[in-house]
Amino acid sequence: MTTLSALSRAELGRRLREASIDLQTGPFVTRVHSPFAEVADGLHLLYGDYPLLENNDFADFHVDVAPPPSLRRWYKPQARFVYDGMVPFLPLPAAQAFPMFEWGMNWCVSSRAHGYLILHAAVVEKHGSAAILPAPPGSGKSTLCAALVSRGWRLLSDELALVRPEDGLLAPLPRPISLKNGSIEVMRRYQPDAVISHPVQGTTKGTVAHLKAPATSIARAAEAARPGWIVFPKYAADAATTLLEVPRARAFMRVAENGFNYSVLGARGFSALGELVAQSRCLDFTYSALDEAIAMFEQLAGTP
Repeated sequence: MTTLSALSRAELGRRLREASIDLQTGPFVTRVHSPFAEVADGLHLLYGDYPLLENNDFADFHVDVAPPPSLRRWYKPQARFVYDGMVPFLPLPAAQAFPMFEWGMNWCVSSRAHGYLILHAAVVEKHGSAAILPAPPGSGKSTLCAALVSRGWRLLSDELALVRPEDGLLAPLPRPISLKNGSIEVMRRYQPDAVISHPVQGTTKGTVAHLKAPATSIARAAEAARPGWIVFPKYAADAATTLLEVPRARAFMRVAENGFNYSVLGARGFSALGELVAQSRCLDFTYSALDEAIAMFEQLAGTP
């Protein structure tokens, strides 16, 4: 299998500018074109372990991160995300081209991949059971996810839980983990050898960077996981580490609120979500210290 690491940075940049590459992430293939060095830099740094498909006839998503066709191409350059000829977002400063690519990839899956029930949640796995972490922005979800992955949990996704309605299993979509603001430095200290992209300031989410997904998680991207826990995380400064049971009826409603396409799927979505909740232990989790959080999750997973 050829991976993106087979291309030098110069060759990757040339192919992105002059043609495109077909990149496989989990069950999806994306055809990417972009003249921006920021996109080539991000892909070269973070996507080297992903399959690069040559002479490929089909791609799920056709993506172009390119300048708008206006004078802004030269004056205060901007980047826009184009999907199959459509522009779903307003342009952003060119310096934000790579975060835009990442956000756009999330949008492609969450708005188009209706073969899955899609939840806004991180997913990590150990010993065959997955912990699903649905949470709004600012909850510490991504920081917790990154810390768990740094301590041996398999990354299925940082942002999108993909539930297969036919069997209730979780399909992996391991991509770089999004870090924001203070969590960037937290993870640099917690995992000194982590590969983290250059922080981009001034986005709508503040300062953002992305942490490279483990090669072991990418290699297991075809291996689905069974649900084990639904954990609603919340970071609170100086808080004690606590884990409290949540009634399944309440958990169902809270997870539904984090569903991207729950209403689109109708009865199929209702059944898939009901089965997911029924199979999972549902918990509220509050933390401030990452080491204590990891220890609590190890206990959940039955690790000594």
